Amino acid sequence: MELTVESLQGSQLNVQDAVFALQLDGKGGVRPLEDSAQVDKDNPCWLHLNYSNPDSAKWLETTPLLPNSARDALAGESTRPRVSRLGEGTLLTLRCINGSTDERPDQMVAMRVYMDERMIISTRQRRVLALDDVVNDLNEGTGPLNCGAWLVDVCDAMTDHSNEFIEDLHDRIIDLEDNLLDQQIPPRGFLALTRKQLIVMRRYMAPQRDVYARLASERLSWMDDDQRRRMQDIADRLGRGLDEIDGCIARTAVMTDEISQVMQESLTRRSYTMSLMAMVFLPSTFLTGLFGVNLGGIPGGSWPMGFSLFCIMLVVLIGGVTWWLHKSKWL
Repeated sequence: MELTVESLQGSQLNVQDAVFALQLDGKGGVRPLEDSAQVDKDNPCWLHLNYSNPDSAKWLETTPLLPNSARDALAGESTRPRVSRLGEGTLLTLRCINGSTDERPDQMVAMRVYMDERMIISTRQRRVLALDDVVNDLNEGTGPLNCGAWLVDVCDAMTDHSNEFIEDLHDRIIDLEDNLLDQQIPPRGFLALTRKQLIVMRRYMAPQRDVYARLASERLSWMDDDQRRRMQDIADRLGRGLDEIDGCIARTAVMTDEISQVMQESLTRRSYTMSLMAMVFLPSTFLTGLFGVNLGGIPGGSWPMGFSLFCIMLVVLIGGVTWWLHKSKWL
């Protein structure tokens, strides 16, 4: 069930193993959430949890501040981007570029959020780079003033990271195209990995754009018109990134066909060269086989100059066949 009082006590939101527990001061700054703090819409709190930690998992299961339908989602059950209205609160699942150095960026990190005008409860398992950007702004005193501004800043930071990764993929594809024009084939699996990253980004960013668009159109009490306009701008910006992804996917398909054609042409040239070499040496092979049989009566067998004359004849024969192939424009 949900708590309907106007303000909350900080002790209700402090979790021992939380990643951080902060309270927005309404001026762009932040302070640690104290047990005695009063949490309301003018000074909302932000509780960020790792749902795999035992104390955080227990708090998510038992706190009366969360609707029952939000508990499983915050505990890691929800994966695809979505938004749901739950009374006065809103449940969101968002995806951000993975910033871990030992993993690929396209292995995207999921963040779940339940929020209303008084509190923000966000959970994750792996680090979310976009949240670090928002925390840095808050520590510098230039961060969000309320819950609506917090959501807009987080979505803006997530979109920035996504678009940066899309730009990196775009530059990589340009390099591949330039190399392909110079007949340089990329290493095996490189193009397939790039295409996979584009498809994974497309899979998660398309519904996330829809989430942003819905937030821009929803009449949430804790978001004002300016924040809705900003959210629509973020949705449009992510939409342009998706258009770039679609273009890159089409270009990788063209490059795959071009690589197949280049390799087929290379194989055809090698086969053609080997066929010509076989044709050049075919008459000489026939003669050497004929004169190499172990039977009597071979012409020139008893003549001392027979072998030398035979070798000269083979050279002339090979030269003649080569001249004929060149004249016939096979060479």
